[in-house]
Amino acid sequence: GINAEYGVVLKRCCQHSLSKLKMANTEAAAAPRFVIPVIHDNPAGWGPSGPADPISIHPYSPFSKSDKIGKAADWSANQTGYFQQRNQGKYQPFGGANPAFAFTQQDEDDFQLVDNRPIIKPKPFRRPFQKNQNRYFQQQQPQQQQQGNKGGKQYQQQQANKKKQSKWAPNRGFNPNYRQGFEHKMKRDWSAEVKPDWTKKETIDLSVLSSSKVSFQVGEPEDIKLCGTLEYFDKNYDSITTKTEKPLERIERTCYKVTTTDDPVLRQLVMEGAGNVFATDAILSLLMACPRSVYSWDIIVQKVGTKLFFDKRDNSQFDYLTVNETALEPPLEEKDSINTPQALSQEATFINQNFSQQVLIKDGKTKYEFPNPNPFSSGEEVVSVGYKYRRWKLTEDIVLIARCEVDAVLKKDGKDEFVLIKALNEYDPKATGVDWRQKLDVQRAAVLATETKNNSNKLARWTAQAVLAGAEQIKLGYVSRVHPKDPYTHVILGTQSYRPKELATQINLNLNNMWGILKALIDLFRSKPEGKYILMKDPTKASIYVYEVPADSFDEGEADDESKKKDDENEDAEETA
Repeated sequence: GINAEYGVVLKRCCQHSLSKLKMANTEAAAAPRFVIPVIHDNPAGWGPSGPADPISIHPYSPFSKSDKIGKAADWSANQTGYFQQRNQGKYQPFGGANPAFAFTQQDEDDFQLVDNRPIIKPKPFRRPFQKNQNRYFQQQQPQQQQQGNKGGKQYQQQQANKKKQSKWAPNRGFNPNYRQGFEHKMKRDWSAEVKPDWTKKETIDLSVLSSSKVSFQVGEPEDIKLCGTLEYFDKNYDSITTKTEKPLERIERTCYKVTTTDDPVLRQLVMEGAGNVFATDAILSLLMACPRSVYSWDIIVQKVGTKLFFDKRDNSQFDYLTVNETALEPPLEEKDSINTPQALSQEATFINQNFSQQVLIKDGKTKYEFPNPNPFSSGEEVVSVGYKYRRWKLTEDIVLIARCEVDAVLKKDGKDEFVLIKALNEYDPKATGVDWRQKLDVQRAAVLATETKNNSNKLARWTAQAVLAGAEQIKLGYVSRVHPKDPYTHVILGTQSYRPKELATQINLNLNNMWGILKALIDLFRSKPEGKYILMKDPTKASIYVYEVPADSFDEGEADDESKKKDDENEDAEETA
């Protein structure tokens, strides 16, 4: 028995030894073997001693660092056809030397991209007011049901009215009449009705007149005749602030606005042959600043022989000032409104006439008298005004004579300086976004910048009048309503002085261009045959037209009809105000 057990143990030991031997042989066979490479020695020099492997079997192509020479996968190729066309030629070898490196995109029909990300559905867009509107409906529907048929009709009427209004108005701050306002602005009236017997002769683009190529430098004028009496400016008004405001007073004085051919002094100068072009400073300033105008206006031009006469049309709106004419949102023609363009124009003219007389020293003693009396006064009390009849020699053939006006005299350094007095008016701070009572004392430059933007044409005309009259200063007053809804009561919030050339620089008014425009218009009418013409601004375009009109146009009969029409419009505006 012992021998049998010994034999079993011995057999197991032999089997274990054999298995270990087999494992050792297997590991020895799998171990890496190092093969000594063949070294070609070249004793004669550098490089290989024998022929090398042919390089033609190795593909080669030049490349650039910025080239996209291949890609592993294109995960953005959701739209196969689109991206194939988009990426065509995208992965090409640099220079195209060897096509072996060109990438060919292959479409595999059996390949599908698995995206395990959750799909986020876009939320439907809802306008902010819909939620509130639905809540309103939910609250109102039970009430309408309780009220019966009458309430249902009222509800339907309300919904019908809402559909007529703009959907965006209630919650986005838009005016329901926003688009309607643009229609009003596009429907500005012409200053005069174009008659069938008028013949259009010229169309002038205002952008051409405002270019730098239209320029003319004029020499110093000559004063031919001085008429009228002036009062001195009261310097106490220079110290007015918004906290020490003064009420605007009504001054009962007569103010004359006489056109060119009705001026007896100009008639005398025509008879004497003093010049060949005659006008007033108000007419000349309108022509000089015409590229800035928006509303329609008209000027009558008569050519008699070699002489030109520039006149304003009787009973026109020429002498009325505009308000916010060049603003982005000018006043609109709205029914039962006190802020229509015509009502604001009358208000601004009233303010200017009274302000220019209130700021003077009216003691009856300190006055500045010109050598000749006022040519239009017949004994009544007239406004403080001085007329300067001045002559400019534009060329050898063109001699301009104009009646220019100054409003007052100011003592400065012992010398008398002529002053032109004008007033800017505020009718509603919401219209401009700048409240004068808050900004005028601390940010006066910002107030003037806003007025320059909204009343560019009016300020340019005032500056041109000051330059024509030779005034040393322009006094600008800031007048505002006591309450935005009261167009009859005003207060003076402050004044400011400017030199005409300095103000021209601030409002970007080129004086040479101003004279160039006038010279171009004079040359245009000098080239026309004798007759009567009317120069009219288009209310919807930046253009002015020259019409030839019959010689009897704008006579007394037609003027009376126009006067009656304008009086009716003024009465309607006053009733509305």
